[in-house]
Amino acid sequence: MSTEPLSVAAPSTVLEVRELHAGYGKVAALHGVHLRAEVGEIVTVIGPNGAGKSTLLNALGGTLPLTGNTRGQIQFLGHELSRMPVEKRVALGMSLVPEKRELFGSMSVLDNLLLGSYRRYRLREPNPADQLETVFELFPRLKERREQLAATLSGGERQMLAIGRALMAKPRLLMLDEPSLGLAPLIVKEIFHIIRELKQTGVTILLVEQNARAALQVADRAYVLETGDVMLEGPADQLARDPKVVETYLGLSRAK
Repeated sequence: MSTEPLSVAAPSTVLEVRELHAGYGKVAALHGVHLRAEVGEIVTVIGPNGAGKSTLLNALGGTLPLTGNTRGQIQFLGHELSRMPVEKRVALGMSLVPEKRELFGSMSVLDNLLLGSYRRYRLREPNPADQLETVFELFPRLKERREQLAATLSGGERQMLAIGRALMAKPRLLMLDEPSLGLAPLIVKEIFHIIRELKQTGVTILLVEQNARAALQVADRAYVLETGDVMLEGPADQLARDPKVVETYLGLSRAK
């Protein structure tokens, strides 16, 4: 294992991960994972259930601290995050949209969105809710339903609200954990269209997703994670043509 410290990240580098090992107790879930994301890129991590995708996001976000069997180097915008608490990572510009979305069902759509800007309010930033109109432009349905309780939204609308809430914090890195999970195909297509549009805002996106076909269509670069190891990596369009990826994740009908 390399023991060299990470070099100072170039201005274009948002996230660099090296030799990341992570697990729960004595169970190892990641084995020396490496990953890199540049400004404005969509980087996807695909793989089957149990590959370690959510563990990777937990380690990056700080909910799985780097102690014991969990170790490695995580650099975000030039800051070493390995021992940094969740709050400081968020303050630096990390936002995670978790798989379960974790909305406040008894609160309105608008109030859920405003909670996303709470950190900026606490930091006394001018106009902490200035992303609201941007979110409403991306998700017109949220504007229509802004007074509606979050618990009454459809699955797709809840996913839109979870992403919108994260965008209220003006993140430099937006991490999405299985955004298509449990959604109907037409809604999945809409969600991925929005993810592609988000790239135009300049935010860097780390997309963890089981729907490999949809993820590879929107991503710039991709990593294939299997049983805690990065098995393949490269430009997303190249991986979409890789015979192993086609056979394992896209179906043999795509191998033409």
